[in-house]
Amino acid sequence: MSDPMTPLLRYSLLRHTGAPDDPSGCHYDLLLEDGETCRSWRLPDIPPLNGTSQEATPLAPHRRVWLEPRSAAVSGDRGWAERVMAGRYRGTLPADPDAAVQLDLVDGALRGQLRITAGRCSLTPP
Repeated sequence: MSDPMTPLLRYSLLRHTGAPDDPSGCHYDLLLEDGETCRSWRLPDIPPLNGTSQEATPLAPHRRVWLEPRSAAVSGDRGWAERVMAGRYRGTLPADPDAAVQLDLVDGALRGQLRITAGRCSLTPP
């Protein structure tokens, strides 16, 4: 559980279509504000509350501009992204980008305890 005194940071979920390395044609990028950039993972679907965990593929850090309402072409001719959900989270991202993540999504469309570990993502009630 996260410390209630930890400042709230932003998260965003982007619907990403037309990525040349995505055979399904559509996936979601989960972004967690982390200093001047965002830690990011590719998800096949929007994480359901109390649903089955899903694959979470680490991505290169994203720019913080994607935390704002936005719909735009992705640089390098890598498709189109649109922010579909956003809110704030409480918790601390581990210094090691490969370490397990456990945070509380406290407002916005996604709420609950977010866990990303061993390449899997899940969302459970707070």
